[in-house]
Amino acid sequence: MKYAKEAEEVDFFRDEEVVADPYPYFEAVRGQCPVQREKHHDVVLITGYDEAVEVYNDTERFSACVSVTGPFPGFPVPLEGDDVSELIERHRDELPMSDQLPTLDPPVHTDHRSLLMRLITPKRLKENEEAMWRLADGMIEDFLAPGKGEFISDFAGPFTLLVIADLLGVPEEDRVEFAEELQGRPRGRGAIGSTEQEELGHTPLEFLYGRFSRYIEERRREPRSDVLTGLATATFPDGTLPEVDAAVRVAANLFAAGQETTVRLLGTALKILGDDRELQRRLRAERQLIAPFVEECLRIESPIKGDFRLSKVPVQLGGVELPAGTTVMVLNGAANRDPEWFENPDTFDVERPGVRRHLAFGRGPHTCPGAPLARAEARVAIERLLDRTEDIRISEEHHGPADARRYHYVPTYILRGLSRLHLEFTPAGEAVAR
Repeated sequence: MKYAKEAEEVDFFRDEEVVADPYPYFEAVRGQCPVQREKHHDVVLITGYDEAVEVYNDTERFSACVSVTGPFPGFPVPLEGDDVSELIERHRDELPMSDQLPTLDPPVHTDHRSLLMRLITPKRLKENEEAMWRLADGMIEDFLAPGKGEFISDFAGPFTLLVIADLLGVPEEDRVEFAEELQGRPRGRGAIGSTEQEELGHTPLEFLYGRFSRYIEERRREPRSDVLTGLATATFPDGTLPEVDAAVRVAANLFAAGQETTVRLLGTALKILGDDRELQRRLRAERQLIAPFVEECLRIESPIKGDFRLSKVPVQLGGVELPAGTTVMVLNGAANRDPEWFENPDTFDVERPGVRRHLAFGRGPHTCPGAPLARAEARVAIERLLDRTEDIRISEEHHGPADARRYHYVPTYILRGLSRLHLEFTPAGEAVAR
């Protein structure tokens, strides 16, 4: 696919063409320079792998205060001078999503992330994986029974929501309400990173905030032997007990961000499998390939297209001088197709050497803490779907023939993933019975 206009004329943040397929654009921008300022919103796009890693690891010179929102609405005051660190601290709370973990800088980020890591211990992840198998088994029969279905809303969304609810200890009696509140909401328009020119509220997580505030307050009054009590009583590294709001933000962020990105990962995985029967055959016969298959899905279609940073001081990056106050966007999806690091980067290779070097989960202090959870969810869901089917196919009725597929992607510049994926199945044993 070639763009009809030059790369510099493309508005990455608004053009629908880039939503449908951003990779020719990434390649064109990287070909000019891996550190390239785009003219529409004055954002410096980082498309090279080395430069992306450098920014992610550098919390001294780059702030994550704009991590989620970037230039929309932009910093609330002019950023002038050679060191804007003080301005950032003075005004960061005026930015949307300023109370969320991805937008915090050390040492505040370090303290709040420590609360989250108390939840995602190896022991808790092992318990949660056991629940994943039960949840997958409980959902898969109904999903497969008609012989066809819409994968994103009928399986991936509910499955990932129930998994994260189990991890965080949401009571069984409340999980239906969580599903109704969170699964029923439209994705894309007016959401974080929407390509529509709509305003973003300060914290679009009201339901989660309200519910987890209640849980944590109850557990602090009356501790129980459950996960929510562990969250309610977790302390910062110095032993102090955080305010209720701090614990709530950690739980809400893990719930919202972890569920959404894993849905996109699963959509990519089933889209690839549905178009490649030979790959399905290999994964059924060689189950050890499922884990590297998941990693290659993460590399070739990173669920998070990119992450923003704001330079605190003048920085030289990739030979380019960036003034203090520069908004940069580290494009994971571009870095993961950098040919300097990944040979034949546009080709899906289930046995790709060094695939886990990908940046789908970021890098450095802000590396996605839920990465082990997402990997386990994808592995369990894929394995169960392969167990229960003889064949998985893309619906030509909905997506067109193999040589002319039609897909709709979530219309945001942050997320990369299908909004719908219609599949057809041959249940296991049916082919033999016939």
